[in-house]
Formats: sequence, C-alpha cells, structure tokens
Amino acid sequence: MTVLDLPSTREEAWRWADMGALAAAAALAPVARPEAQFLDLPGARLLFVDGVLDEDASDLHRVTIGDIAAGDHPLGRRATRGWTLRLDAQAVADPVQVVHVATGAENHVAAAIELADEASARVVETFVGAGWSNRATRVRLGRSGRLMRAVRMTQGAGFVSTRDEIELGEGASCVATVLAAGGQGVRIDAALTLAGEGGYAEYGGALLTRDTVKQECAVRVRHAEPNGQSHQLWRAVAADRSQASLAAAVEVARHAQKTDGEQSLRGLLLDRTATVNLKPELEIFADDVKCAHGATVGELDARALFYMQSRGIPAARAKALLTRAFVADALERIGEEVVRDAFLADADAWLEQSLSQREREGTRSAKPSGKGEGA
Repeated sequence: MTVLDLPSTREEAWRWADMGALAAAAALAPVARPEAQFLDLPGARLLFVDGVLDEDASDLHRVTIGDIAAGDHPLGRRATRGWTLRLDAQAVADPVQVVHVATGAENHVAAAIELADEASARVVETFVGAGWSNRATRVRLGRSGRLMRAVRMTQGAGFVSTRDEIELGEGASCVATVLAAGGQGVRIDAALTLAGEGGYAEYGGALLTRDTVKQECAVRVRHAEPNGQSHQLWRAVAADRSQASLAAAVEVARHAQKTDGEQSLRGLLLDRTATVNLKPELEIFADDVKCAHGATVGELDARALFYMQSRGIPAARAKALLTRAFVADALERIGEEVVRDAFLADADAWLEQSLSQREREGTRSAKPSGKGEGA
C-alpha cells in the first residue's frame, strides 16, 4: 500500500483542503469505465484513462505526448508525463479537448502550453469517473499571446486536484473558467504571474457542493509589471452539510504601477447546515493602482422568491431559476458558445438533482406519522 505524503492542513495555504477525502479517493476500489464524450468542436481530442492516453480514441493534431519536468508543488510534482502544446509566433490552433477518465487507478497527468508571440489557443478539459485525478499544468504566453481555457469537473465520486502555473508576457491574455459540479472533492490551486507589461488575467468559475463534499480553490495572481489587469470572479453554492471555500489573492509589486485588480467572491447557502468560506486578499506595494475585492455569503432572496411564486412559479422552480442566475454570472464569461452551453447544462443538471432531492426530503418530513392525538 502506497503511503501518501500530503500537505498538512495546519499550513495556511491548505487550511480548508480535505486531505482525508483525497486519501480516500486514492484508495477507492476500481469502478467501471464511464462513457466519455467530446464536445462538438474541431481540433485535437485527447482521452486519458487513469492517466494513460487512449491512442485509438485520440487525435493529437499539434499536441505531443511525453515527459514534462516536475515542479515543486506538493501535489503537482507527482505529474511528470502528459501532453504539450507549442505554437509558433502568430499561429492559431483549433480547440484542444482533453477528457480525463478515472476508474480508481493511479492517475497523474502533466501538461505544458507554450504560446509564442501573438499565438492563440483554446483548451477544454473534462473530468469524469471516480478516484483521485491529479493534474499539473504549466502555461507560458509570449507577447500578446492569447489562451482561453475551460475546465469541467463532473466526477461522480473521488477527488480532483489541479495545479496551474501561468506566466503572461507583455500584452498577453489568459481567461480560465472552472466548474466543479460533480460528487467529487476538489482542490483548485493556481499561481498566475503577469510578467510582462499590460498583461490581462481572468481566473474564476463556480463550485457546487452537496451532501458532505468539500471543494476549494486557492488562486494567487501576481502583478510584476505595470498596466496589468486581473479579475477573479468566483461563485459557490453549498447544500446539505457540504463546504465550499474560496481563497483569492492579488499581489502587486512595487514598480507595477497602474495595476487594476478585482476580486468578486460570493457564496450561496441552500441550507444553513452548509458552509461557505471566503478569503479575499490584497498585497499592494505600489501606490498608483486600482484594486478592489468583494466577498458575501447569503441565502436566496426571500422577496424575490415570494414575487416569483406570486406570479405562479412553483417554489422549487423559483429557487432553481435564482440559483442558476447566481451561477451563470461566472460561467457566461466563456467565449465559445458550445463550451458555455455544456457548462451551463452541467450546472443545470446539478441544480435539478439537488433541488429535487431537497423537495423529496421535504415531502417525506411533512408526511403525518400515522399516530392520532389519542394514541
């Protein structure tokens, strides 16, 4: 039996991490291989099953497979082999789709994305199955390079951990959106550095949790040069006794003047037994910047629910509509319509299942016990 050397939750950066769930996911018994489907997009299609490329079901296009140097991240350093996308100056690639299937075996995959000056790429990743899926991705964007990335975490059980290390050159742009809407625990870990003047970074998404699942993200954006912009927009919905945690930090170097950094962290509690933790953080060493953050946790607006029900909308439907609008705020930033629709469909499926379950439980609790007053 392999002994896992995992980070301690006594460390501030890992305070909300569910290392117990990760260890349990790594020890899951094998499960049947689920069906994996690609979105209707052109370009490369990579299917990894327990970290191994299924060559018959894959079409690499410009992607190569091979060893990738390990980093020093406690989880990410386990991934040393995977896929690489390199584009020359001014090159534009069709979308790259990567589907990760977990069946309970050891499952680590690395990735490297290197875009030369004015190159452009789009990447869509999907996680399905059960077990521990561990990913490490390194991104280097040259001058005016552009990357759009979308990650869907829809495993039925287990744990998904990701580590992203992203460096942006002068005028480069990186827009990343993550959705966690399955039954798995999640650790989203990212470090973005705007290493060139005028860089633009957007990193956000939505965590949807229920039962006793714990999901978290820990993202740090460092502005190292002037005139950079960054936006972190996250939404969390927690039901039952689950926990969603969002930690977002912005660091502005002393000479990174004219920086514009924004954070928006919002949590929605579907039950008062659920928990949402929010931790926005600003470290500013420059004096000519525009940085702001907002963090709020609450329940569905009772007045909005009353208004919708007064117009004939059933209570369950009204709750679903309001929750969907809350989540869509983060997902509608995805530029590719096919991808955006898939993410919204995942969120809708999660909401429908969660709210239907709550309605059934409420109906059962409302049934009479069968005992009369004289019993």
